[in-house]
Amino acid sequence: MKSWFFKWGLALAAALALSGCGYNDFQRLDEAAKAAWNEVTNQYQRRADLIDNLVATVKGEANFEQETLTKVIEARAKATSVQVTPETLGNPQAFQQYQAVQGELSSALSRLMVTVERYPDLKANKGFADLRVALEGTENRIAVARGRYIQAVQEYNVKAREFPTNITAKVFGYAPKESFSVADEAAISRPPKVGFGP
Repeated sequence: MKSWFFKWGLALAAALALSGCGYNDFQRLDEAAKAAWNEVTNQYQRRADLIDNLVATVKGEANFEQETLTKVIEARAKATSVQVTPETLGNPQAFQQYQAVQGELSSALSRLMVTVERYPDLKANKGFADLRVALEGTENRIAVARGRYIQAVQEYNVKAREFPTNITAKVFGYAPKESFSVADEAAISRPPKVGFGP
């Protein structure tokens, strides 16, 4: 009878210890971060797909500056060649490289949109106007997806660092995940210049 109580008490103690260790929380938070990351990459891919149509439309303008267009094409090629999967998100170098090439593409697109302002025929082109609207919407979707990813990673990283779940994180290898950062922090203080208006 005593051994039955001892075994039952031991099982209850183990269940209580495991329920407080955070293992299931790590599973949930890890999946949430992966899902959020997948949405970020989906939106970046949507932008890359739109750029093909944008470039084709701009090429139709006979006098358009080829150097600006070439930079967008090259930046798009770089951005689509670097892939960071949910499994490699723990690699800071890969994440920073991915973030850098996406930033280069954003910068090249901004320069393209500023250059377009000098071409009234191109600005008046309905197809180009539609692509600009779609691209603006995609940039907004990227910002929302990145925000959700940052929040998911923050929740995961807090769980990985707080006591006592940090012990579970060490035992099961749940290392903190990389999140987005701003390369040029001075840029945050300046209001954004949007080149998508008519």
